[in-house]
Amino acid sequence: MDRQPAVYILASKPYGTLYIGVTSDLVRRIWEHRSDLVDGFSRRYGCHQLVYFEQHGNIIEAIQREKQMKKWNRAWKIQLIEAQNPGWQDQWSMIVGET
Repeated sequence: MDRQPAVYILASKPYGTLYIGVTSDLVRRIWEHRSDLVDGFSRRYGCHQLVYFEQHGNIIEAIQREKQMKKWNRAWKIQLIEAQNPGWQDQWSMIVGET
């Protein structure tokens, strides 16, 4: 997957704790979260499963979208995840090109 600005949601488990982030390199950033290299919320609450992501044309758009999503209530975030990923499957293999 090419480097491209993205907004992503990590979960501790299906319907568990959610973390929303933004990055210019999705593969690298998710690998950092999964390896517990990112200190803070995602490590403390075990948010390692990539359950949602969306790519954007530039980092400004991605940051605006992240801020918008962080203001949403939990039900809206769950609806967004389930519209793209109803089984709450970890999307890691999809972004790294594994089958």
